[in-house]
Amino acid sequence: MEIVILVVVIALVVILGAGGLVVGSRRRKQQLPPGEPPSTPTAPSPPAEPQVGEETAPPREESRRTIEEVPLPGATVAPETVEEIELEPAPPLEQPEPTAGRLVRLRSRLSRSQNTLGKGLLTLLSRERLDEDTWEEVEDTLITADVGVAPTQELVERLRTQVRVLGTRTPEELRGLLRTELLTLVDPTLDRALRTESHEESPAVLMVVGVNGTGKTTTTGKLARVLVADGRSVVLGAADTFRAAAADQLQTWGERVGARTVRGPEGGDPASIAFDAVKEGIAEGADTVLIDTAGRLHTKTGLMDELGKVKRVVEKHGPVDEVLLVLDATTGQNGLVQARVFAEVVNITGIVLTKLDGTAKGGIVIAVQRELGVPVKLIGLGEGADDLAPFEPEAFVDALIGE
Repeated sequence: MEIVILVVVIALVVILGAGGLVVGSRRRKQQLPPGEPPSTPTAPSPPAEPQVGEETAPPREESRRTIEEVPLPGATVAPETVEEIELEPAPPLEQPEPTAGRLVRLRSRLSRSQNTLGKGLLTLLSRERLDEDTWEEVEDTLITADVGVAPTQELVERLRTQVRVLGTRTPEELRGLLRTELLTLVDPTLDRALRTESHEESPAVLMVVGVNGTGKTTTTGKLARVLVADGRSVVLGAADTFRAAAADQLQTWGERVGARTVRGPEGGDPASIAFDAVKEGIAEGADTVLIDTAGRLHTKTGLMDELGKVKRVVEKHGPVDEVLLVLDATTGQNGLVQARVFAEVVNITGIVLTKLDGTAKGGIVIAVQRELGVPVKLIGLGEGADDLAPFEPEAFVDALIGE
């Protein structure tokens, strides 16, 4: 009986022990996150091995920098460099010489080249006996100076009449006589004023035309200086698109006196650029718009027709107040041929004679006025920026006959 009780107790102990193990196992499984296998114990990781040279190099001492010395992200220039950079000031605008009396100031330069005509005539007229041969020499002197055949014949006829009336001729009387007759040919009664005052709704528009090589673009730039010196505000139109450097050259002239230049692409439509220049002049309230056209060969019909187109397009904004023809005084009678062709395409209102200081043929002033029936309004007497002067008949004639 005791044996039976002992067996039962042992069996109960075995059953109870097995149940405890099962319960413990379930409790441990419930403590683990779902889907994660039970962790297995791992051995502690050894300390990291030292890198090569880590302990061999002595520690470096770095100077501490203030916050002002620390460069900002993306900065490429050190602060001390920035302090040293200074913006260059814009060059000051030039102040052109006033135009009043400019030709008088340049008279000595004109006299050096023109004295041949004046002195030659005075020498011939001072002869004791004025025979037919002498008068022929007078005619030759005038024609050589490009006065032209018809004006020369008129002048010689009047001189012969006046000499007969005078009888005895002193040098002062001859000088006065010659001055009076030359001044009559130059015609001081012609209106030589440039129409540069703006209209109610648009600026005055001046077109500058001429053949290649006459100094047309330079003359346009110098004319801008003349207008600024007279108190006008100016916009320049670089309508010479066929010569690569023309627009750059004109813009440089304008920047010197504060005149803006309207330009377009090389080889672009000149009429379009001229139209835009006048449009900008209206927007800015400018007094005057100067349009530099491409140099035209007077023998090329297509180019001359295009010049007429430029004028017609500009007139959509308003009237063209001046068309100034630039002629090289050294070309003499060839300049008259050019003048005739240009006058057939556009209505020339005035002549600009350049390089007049480089020729003894001052008579071209008389000839071209007779040919076109329009006055010489400006003359160029050198390479300087202010060597373009309004034409003054009295000062010109005084330069012709000398002191």
